[in-house]
Amino acid sequence: MTADLRAWLDEAAAAGELQDVRGASWDLEIGALSQVNYRRSAPKALLFDEVPGYAAGLRVLSGSVSNPRLLGAVLGMGWDQTDDSLMTALATAPGEWAERAPEFAAVTVEDGPLLSTVVSKPDIDLLSFPVPRWHEGDGGRYIGTGCAVVTRDHDTGRINLGAYRMQVQDDGRTATVNIEQGKHGAQHLRRWFEAEGRAPIAVTLGMHPAYLVAAGIEVPAHVSEYDYVGAMLGSPVRVVAGEVTGLPLPFDAEIALEGWVRPGDTRPEGPFGEWTGYYSGSRDPIITIDVERVYHRPDPILLGAPPGKPPHDYSYMRTVMKSAIITDTLRKTGLQGLRGVWAHEAGGGRSLLIVSIEQRYPGHARQAAYLASQLPNAAYMNRFTVVVDHDVNPRDLTEVVWAMCGRCDPQSDIEVMKRTWGSRVDPLTPPGALPFNSRAVIDACRPYERIADFPAVAESSTELVASVSKRWPEVAG
Repeated sequence: MTADLRAWLDEAAAAGELQDVRGASWDLEIGALSQVNYRRSAPKALLFDEVPGYAAGLRVLSGSVSNPRLLGAVLGMGWDQTDDSLMTALATAPGEWAERAPEFAAVTVEDGPLLSTVVSKPDIDLLSFPVPRWHEGDGGRYIGTGCAVVTRDHDTGRINLGAYRMQVQDDGRTATVNIEQGKHGAQHLRRWFEAEGRAPIAVTLGMHPAYLVAAGIEVPAHVSEYDYVGAMLGSPVRVVAGEVTGLPLPFDAEIALEGWVRPGDTRPEGPFGEWTGYYSGSRDPIITIDVERVYHRPDPILLGAPPGKPPHDYSYMRTVMKSAIITDTLRKTGLQGLRGVWAHEAGGGRSLLIVSIEQRYPGHARQAAYLASQLPNAAYMNRFTVVVDHDVNPRDLTEVVWAMCGRCDPQSDIEVMKRTWGSRVDPLTPPGALPFNSRAVIDACRPYERIADFPAVAESSTELVASVSKRWPEVAG
């Protein structure tokens, strides 16, 4: 399977999962229509064309991973996935992709569609593309929402892709890149600053959504996201080296840029409607890319993935992928009795984590909670980790809250961890404060010593429900 966006869009159209929208303005209308789309029962990928003020063919894509059929196809699993089949297919896949990534090392080529047009200083203008102002409270136009920011480890040369927001600055000549301190990209930049006083950086702004998935989840630090995408799709991806930095970019990407960042080169940035459902950033100074080159295909497509109050563009993708990755990681710790994990979309796929176990020994529930709350791929911005018994569906919030109300004694079953890994986008983090947070670990399992005599659940048995449903199908629906 190739990692070409245009080929994937042709498949999406044939599958009935792509909707063309013409005439929507870059100023709020694309963002508002994207929000309306995410909140439909079956959102589609939206391809915006004929944007006022821009030539036809300069397009913006959103909603690319907003339902199981779209996400399944992006992951190379076909166009017929459902929520359940996707979770089954992903039970071990993320870990296998990471393990097999070296077998699918990216291949560097000399040329590709991305190099069709190369723009250098002083002719660079990022606003020559129809960059949206996504939300009414945004402080500017954000070219980087569905982006993959490319950095290189100074000492090992390992390449990282990260999804970090980017606001256009200086009338289109530059862009800020807002990277949280604990992310691999930020670690790379800090080391370059220490060693050389500046750091190379590149960004792909329109590409196959598989890159967005890899950039937006916690791929292990020793694995390049390019190789991870290759393992995901079953074929090594092809990259071209940037003329200025040498950083690799997908050879068939739609739009990309490269340049340098320096510690003191910052611009006021934000606010921006973030995945928490609140605006973050209060014109804080954020590191700025000194853009040296812009590359693009003819009639390029900008990949948008604007966050906001869930559900938003990538909240479904993050929920599914993080749930699968955390499940796989917990199993590899040796945790017994694990039945399921769900990183709820209401918490942006990060802040509310539910773990279902079959209790096997005293302390088992707390062990599961502590492990899950601090796993490297689950710790960032986690706020509530809830452990439930195996008879509770972790994906059903009604069942989870029911378990909390009947099996959790707040005095003895809720514990709070302090000074844990938070975020600047957390609405509870005061401006200028270090981004610590706290998190509650909630044991909503039956007390282990009372499992045998705990009151029985008042509901009809599975066998009785099946029997009456068969006799009265008009009631069962």
